[in-house]
Amino acid sequence: MVRPPLVVEIPLTFRGNEMLKAAGASRGASLRLFDLGVLVLAFPAAYAAYGTLRTRGELAPMNAYLPAVVLTIVLWAVCSWLYQVYEAPVGRGATGELARTARAFAMVAVGVAAVAFLARQQGASRLLAGLYFAVAFALILGGRVVSHELARMTRGGRSARRYAVVGTGGMAREIVESISAHPEGGLRFAGFIRLDGTRDRSRGPVLGLLSRLGRVLEDEVLDVVIFAVPRERLGDVERGMHLCEEQGVEVRISLDILRFGSGNMMIADVDGVPMLAFTRTPSDAIALAAKRVFDVLASAFALIVFAPLFAAITLAIRIDSPGPVFFKQRRVGRNGRAFQMLKFRSMYQDAEQRLESLRAQNEMSGPVFKMRDDPRITPVGRFLRRTSLDELPQFWNVLVGEMSVVGPRPPIPAEVREYKRWQRRRLSVKPGITCLWQISGRNNVDFDRWMELDLDYIDRWSLWSDLAICLKTIPAVLSARGAR
Repeated sequence: MVRPPLVVEIPLTFRGNEMLKAAGASRGASLRLFDLGVLVLAFPAAYAAYGTLRTRGELAPMNAYLPAVVLTIVLWAVCSWLYQVYEAPVGRGATGELARTARAFAMVAVGVAAVAFLARQQGASRLLAGLYFAVAFALILGGRVVSHELARMTRGGRSARRYAVVGTGGMAREIVESISAHPEGGLRFAGFIRLDGTRDRSRGPVLGLLSRLGRVLEDEVLDVVIFAVPRERLGDVERGMHLCEEQGVEVRISLDILRFGSGNMMIADVDGVPMLAFTRTPSDAIALAAKRVFDVLASAFALIVFAPLFAAITLAIRIDSPGPVFFKQRRVGRNGRAFQMLKFRSMYQDAEQRLESLRAQNEMSGPVFKMRDDPRITPVGRFLRRTSLDELPQFWNVLVGEMSVVGPRPPIPAEVREYKRWQRRRLSVKPGITCLWQISGRNNVDFDRWMELDLDYIDRWSLWSDLAICLKTIPAVLSARGAR
């Protein structure tokens, strides 16, 4: 008899979160429909209340406000995605979900108000808008609370899925504690299955030994079996996995045994060959695509709007000193890719040749050279550097995809060769025009702290962090904090 191929579902995180995500998928879809209904039906309710409260003047027909309702729905779709309102709500807990929902809804209200202001909708009733958002917000949050309570009551009863964990060590207990912290996920712990030849360290019910798993599956009602065994015992679980498969019991394997660091783990596929992928860089394809769209739009906008300024700076450089307008320098980009970074020339033409004679006056730690009163800088160049106007041509590097608006500053190859191994991870993302270092004092920050800021940016990256850095760059540039 030919055994059918074994299909094993592997969670992408270490502590059972994927099980909670799966349990929350249908709930997330239901909440989407509920929220859409609320955003549509809340307006007639608010309109009726507004009509009752209004004491004078003619009431505009309801269809006159249809564009505003459509705009609200569109903005909600965008903001709910940005704040991950519907992404695995079960595994996040009620408080976190309510907070994310509230923040997303607040952004929608601000967006609608901004559009109304820019469109000069003077006749729009602020009372009606306030009633609409108050009704919609109350219903959406109320729906979340009711949904959590219903999930807690129903999924914790007979419909709960019972699971067992193979293993009794710390890793097995950690999985149980993680899943038990979210009873609304619909998973109820049945007990541990002990590995043969090991001591019982479970601090909980033990259903039997792995060697007698077949009998355990016959005697117990189990929907899921999670294997949480040390890597040296992986060879012992193959038969147990086949027993579960034969009886239609879902199998999951804890990949805690592959926890090499703080990197994210994903399932990859190469021409049908499954692989595990580990990364410590941002990997959300949709968010990264949105970042690229922002880069293209922002750089194109900057190059067009600042074109007259480009012309004025070009003329000033030409008058100030002989040499080219633009300074092109070989820089190191993402994962070591070399490219030519553009800047407005701020130094005399022989600056590179004079560098070695000034090395002893370097005011920065590490491989970077910075000098407060660098004699190689031209008078116009000093102004350009203090105001960061010399960086404007880098929007071209952003437009062609060599750089990003926000990201670690691109180093020169000589600096990279002197990096410590841990510092090289700053090259794992696309370099940028501005970054945490730029808004934290720039040259007033020592080299190691600079590297730490870049790595912190990579580890905590989000679209909102990029936006926050962009907004903070404006006062940092205007105050010329740390510029040399």
